[in-house]
Amino acid sequence: MATVAELITYPVKGCAGTSLSSAELTPAGLAHDRAFMVVGVDGVYRSQRRDPRLAVIRPTVSADGRTLTLAPATAAGPSGEAQAGARGEVRVAVTTTAPRRDVDLFGTAYQGIDQGDEAAAWLSDFLGVPSRLVRVPPEHDRKTDGMTPGTSGYADSSAVHLLTRASFALLGTRLTEQGAEPLPLDRFRPNIVVDSTPGEDGAENAAEDWAAEPHAEDRIRRATVGSAELGYTKLAGRCAVTLVDQEAGARGGPEPLRTLATYRRASSGSVVFGVKFSVTRPGTLSVGDEVAVAEWGDTEM
Repeated sequence: MATVAELITYPVKGCAGTSLSSAELTPAGLAHDRAFMVVGVDGVYRSQRRDPRLAVIRPTVSADGRTLTLAPATAAGPSGEAQAGARGEVRVAVTTTAPRRDVDLFGTAYQGIDQGDEAAAWLSDFLGVPSRLVRVPPEHDRKTDGMTPGTSGYADSSAVHLLTRASFALLGTRLTEQGAEPLPLDRFRPNIVVDSTPGEDGAENAAEDWAAEPHAEDRIRRATVGSAELGYTKLAGRCAVTLVDQEAGARGGPEPLRTLATYRRASSGSVVFGVKFSVTRPGTLSVGDEVAVAEWGDTEM
């Protein structure tokens, strides 16, 4: 059957993700997902499209949500040993009561709660450009687009991005056929990774084992995961973030967009890979939970 293979939350938009064994799924997505955002002094969001070094900042939110730690990622040095970044970590006491400020996300105005000068100084030094850190206010009431209404924090659009390993495996095959090297899954920054898991008797049921088919997720319209429910919003359009090496924090070559464009061009003209969902029923989900499809539809490809 189809089960959750990985759960990943991204507390700070554009920064590295944190793998989870279980998580609360809120109306805005996995707990703390894109609850924070790095902005310029003008309030305009920063992303890996222009600031790829965001990828090597590893945020950690405490269990109670009151502390956020930012640390440089550990990368392999020339001799292969693990080497920490030159800067140490910074620990921020998260505030939800500080004055709000205007922020801009894709040209839309929202509010953000500035998290103070220490976080701003650390980020400005790390990224090499003046930056501030903001948090989604409790009164944040964003409406996201797509087939199923919903909300999210500072995500690009919908609350949840889901991708199957079968779709990712097909891309790896296509890349190899083009003479390119396979790429890691983190290029796509999914929240829920789904895999096909054989039943106890080894039998396969087409309805339950839908995740064995590449891009079957395109046709999901409603699904349950753990005690939560998801509603389809749209296919996930891919951008230049997929070109960023998430370990190096630097842009690489033309893949995977070049290869994806040969077989994953939607009717809208966008290159798509994976699916976006709204949260129609919050709940708890864990790695190993079944992803049961309650309603199917036609692909928008």
